[in-house]
Amino acid sequence: MKFGKRLKHQMQETLPSWRDKFLSYKDLKKLVRLISSAPAVLNGKSGKAEAEFVYLLNNEIDKFNAFFMEQEEDFIIRNKELQHRIKKVTDTWGPNGSHASKTIYEDEVGKLRKDIVDFHGEMVLLVNYSNINYTGLAKILKKYDKRTGALLRLPFIQKILEQPFFTTDLISKLVKECEGTIDAVFPVEEEEERKREVKEAITVAGEGIFRNTVAALLTMQEIRKGSSTYSQYSLPPINMPADSDLIQLVQLNPPIAIIL
Repeated sequence: MKFGKRLKHQMQETLPSWRDKFLSYKDLKKLVRLISSAPAVLNGKSGKAEAEFVYLLNNEIDKFNAFFMEQEEDFIIRNKELQHRIKKVTDTWGPNGSHASKTIYEDEVGKLRKDIVDFHGEMVLLVNYSNINYTGLAKILKKYDKRTGALLRLPFIQKILEQPFFTTDLISKLVKECEGTIDAVFPVEEEEERKREVKEAITVAGEGIFRNTVAALLTMQEIRKGSSTYSQYSLPPINMPADSDLIQLVQLNPPIAIIL
């Protein structure tokens, strides 16, 4: 599957409010085609065309940064709120709480479980957002250099590597913390029950956040796997175990190799 189709598929699988925040890959691809066939480029006078192309790329990066930082800030706040809720539920209705109640406690923990899993899923979607937009920029820059004979890709990617949307360390840390919280809220003895509940949730809401998350994980695995097209501009490969719960719980079409 070519990258443009992969990107379109991923946009369809993400949250509706995120869909206009992705790379305008199709439009940029058309622009590269127009620039590369323009008389100025054919005659070696491509300075103005390149400036216009870079201007549009910078607008895309500004879009990514604004959206990414807004989501990142929201996730930091939500993480603190979830931790506060967990403590309140435990201290109030837990076995040793001030108003211990098994019924209320289990009901509140059930609500927390859903919110934590949704929160985790949205953060995974944001990491994927960073990955796929970076990959799209690298590919469109490669096309530009190849068609025009320019050497824009290397300096521009060096700039991209310093952008907020590419820096996912904080979100990755929050994802790990959230996974630790999930382990705490889902005791080992409740693991099979949790899987059953997740399966039921997917059956009832196939377009829910969990399915979106699995689609994002598969996309990240696909665009970051080693291949004959792997280069210094590619993201490092990631691999998920074949028996991963995420893969088993949601039936998706198998990933198809991306063709440049």
